[in-house]
Amino acid sequence: MSTASAMSAIGSAHAALPQRVLVVENSRAYTSILREAIEQQIELPVEVAATLADAARLLDTKDDWFLVLTGMVLADGDRDQILDFFTSRRLPTIVVSGVYDEELRQRALQQQIIDYVLKSTPDSLDYLVWLVRRLERNRRIGALVVDDSLSSRSFIASLLQAQGYQVAHVADGSSALRTVEADPGIRLCIVDQEMPMMDGIELTRRLRQLRARDRMAVIGVSGSTDPNLIPRFLKSGANDFLRKPFSREEFFCRVSQNIDQLELIGTLQDLATRDFLTGLPNRRNFLEHSERLLAESAQDPITVAMIDIDHFKHVNDNYGHEAGDQALRAMAQVLHAHTRPSDYSGRFGGEEFCMLMRGLDRHAALAHLETLRAAVQAIELDIDGRPLRFTISVGACQRDAQFPNLHKLLGEADRHLYLAKAGGRNQVRGLEEAT
Repeated sequence: MSTASAMSAIGSAHAALPQRVLVVENSRAYTSILREAIEQQIELPVEVAATLADAARLLDTKDDWFLVLTGMVLADGDRDQILDFFTSRRLPTIVVSGVYDEELRQRALQQQIIDYVLKSTPDSLDYLVWLVRRLERNRRIGALVVDDSLSSRSFIASLLQAQGYQVAHVADGSSALRTVEADPGIRLCIVDQEMPMMDGIELTRRLRQLRARDRMAVIGVSGSTDPNLIPRFLKSGANDFLRKPFSREEFFCRVSQNIDQLELIGTLQDLATRDFLTGLPNRRNFLEHSERLLAESAQDPITVAMIDIDHFKHVNDNYGHEAGDQALRAMAQVLHAHTRPSDYSGRFGGEEFCMLMRGLDRHAALAHLETLRAAVQAIELDIDGRPLRFTISVGACQRDAQFPNLHKLLGEADRHLYLAKAGGRNQVRGLEEAT
């Protein structure tokens, strides 16, 4: 597969992914518990069938099926018929069995069933909810397989596709580097060691120069029995290592564990860098990111704006603090919508927000901030039948010889914000020379 084809394969995910889960089970009590857990914890719609005939009717009447969880004891089908029914329809399927049957387990896994789960174990419900959530999230994750053997990389790619990943595969390290560099959606890379020109360890080292451990997991694979290979991979930046041949279950567990860790790191980073209420970058994040943007844009016009919700105390006093939180979230949504890809915005604290804009002259910056101000003024929230409207005041400053750095830009923007408040609120001050 060429680099262009690899990128196309990963970028082909549907904008609207199927969401519906089918549970096929003859126990009403277990079905009720499982359905409630999936709907409440993952917020996916669940349909229930007690027989294969019921399942067929549901599958034929709706087309947005994401996943099937099926028991092995149904009135109109034995275990072989049940497996054949779902695999023939090419539906991602999890077998949920009341008893452990090694022969059934082996057959299910050989037929590309995603997993075989015992429902009698104490933690089986938690595991099934985790598994459904993991498979649902996988559909938005790009994975790349790098192996010079077509049969080997096709096999690994098929395992990843069965788990829902958007998968591409390439035959050499150079193609892998180009693919990863061009596609930020790749979060997982499976790298074989034995490749010509560039082996897996060298490729892993170069991949780490493109993407850090907290952004992409790299798993090395090899059929070699060399005991030094694992530490060499790990010291070169790999997150994990699998020795060939490996089972489908081991592969699934290792990959899922690494992706879970990536998501946990992302969650912790969000907690540290984002405002909990609005989801916008917090003050520290905004300041650090803006400093970098200023350094990277030495020749571009830079405008910094301080934004404050007018009479916010009155909102809390007259409508309640929950209404105040709704106002802050609505404000954040409008601010986010008016933050261009080249700009950066955040919540400074309380009812105060900040925005840094790149590449706009004074006239264009003023027009952009006026558009933002008007959009906020158009917000109307329904608070228990009472309409809530609010406005903002904006102070802005553009970088020049007098205000060359972020500290001075923020100070001057804050001064103009005070003037906007004193001048009657619901206005933009600091860029008036452009009018």
